[in-house]
Amino acid sequence: MMGFLSRLKACLSKLRSGGLASAVDGAHEDDSSGLFFELRSLQIATNFFSELNQLGHGGFGPVYKGLMPNGQEIAVKKLSLTSRQGMREFTNEVKLLLKIQHKNLVMLLGCCVEDPEKMLVYEYLPNKSLDTFLFSKNRPATLDWTTRFHIITGVVRGLLYLHEEAPERIIHRDIKASNILLDEHLNPKISDFGLARLFPGDDTHLNTFRISGTHGYMAPEYAMRGYLSVKTDVFSFGIVVLEIVGGRKNHNIQLGSEKADLLGYAWKLYQEGRQLELVDPSLPKYNRDEAAMCIQLGLLCCQASYSERPDMNSVHLMLSSDSFNLPRPSRPGIQGRVGHWTTTTNSVLTNTNTNTNATSTNTGVTKASTGSSFVEEYSRNSISVSSIDEGR
Repeated sequence: MMGFLSRLKACLSKLRSGGLASAVDGAHEDDSSGLFFELRSLQIATNFFSELNQLGHGGFGPVYKGLMPNGQEIAVKKLSLTSRQGMREFTNEVKLLLKIQHKNLVMLLGCCVEDPEKMLVYEYLPNKSLDTFLFSKNRPATLDWTTRFHIITGVVRGLLYLHEEAPERIIHRDIKASNILLDEHLNPKISDFGLARLFPGDDTHLNTFRISGTHGYMAPEYAMRGYLSVKTDVFSFGIVVLEIVGGRKNHNIQLGSEKADLLGYAWKLYQEGRQLELVDPSLPKYNRDEAAMCIQLGLLCCQASYSERPDMNSVHLMLSSDSFNLPRPSRPGIQGRVGHWTTTTNSVLTNTNTNTNATSTNTGVTKASTGSSFVEEYSRNSISVSSIDEGR
């Protein structure tokens, strides 16, 4: 722990000259002042992590709203002591967020490392996450079409920065509606970089045997073969675009067998020339041309072949150019809701969503529960077979 803390302080000290975060009352008064927060000050700011201040709960642990003595509102992401996402994910998120700054990425203000507590401190975004507006039964309000289109373009800019403009290429690996936060003006900010991967140098892809992400948003080549590239995020983004247009989750069995799978249903409607039937029926009015373009774009991003998917630079051009003609998409990947059954004596499946559980049978097969974020480690000899699993 002390070695980690020393290295982290060194990183934070180097960053101070870059102006990532200004000093905040209650932080340690040392060479990393303003970037390390004392546990006591965060306890006071969050009313000792009161349930009334809890904003949500993810794979990392609960997130709380806090108010610092200087009046600054913060969001404190607290590593659950029982979470299987541990120091590696915590360190990963800190290191990545120290390297990047963009208006469409959530800003890290600092962290707290006091045994056994490990926390990340972010800017507070009052409108919570996109899924609150799209999927919640008690959603604050229906997002109008102009706002939805603005959110889509903002996410594009954030991903374009991560893939092409950041100091080093970053693949997020967990793009989904709950990881897109909204500020007071409903501007989108990509959050939760605990599963992100850094691609130093000119590397563009890798084959990994540690699969991380969320069922319903994972690209088939990554979910089934561990092939990771920027096109992994592109696929996830495509699912999110369809969710924003349709105002629904990527899988909802309550809609019946034909409509349950969003990606499959969107593809069917597109083939029949009825794609606008996908648009959220709660929208009183919308731009038909923009909606049709977004549906086609979502399908292009979700094509089964990763080589046929556009990169984020092309996606940005498609959205910003009036003269850009979108190509016709080919068949999409595995319905956007892949589940995995992994059979191997060496495999270990870790479910990072504490609200869900993994179940096992006496056949030696372990299945990730519905809609979870997860990390899966398996040997080169593991066997994966797709199964149907709910999205988020």
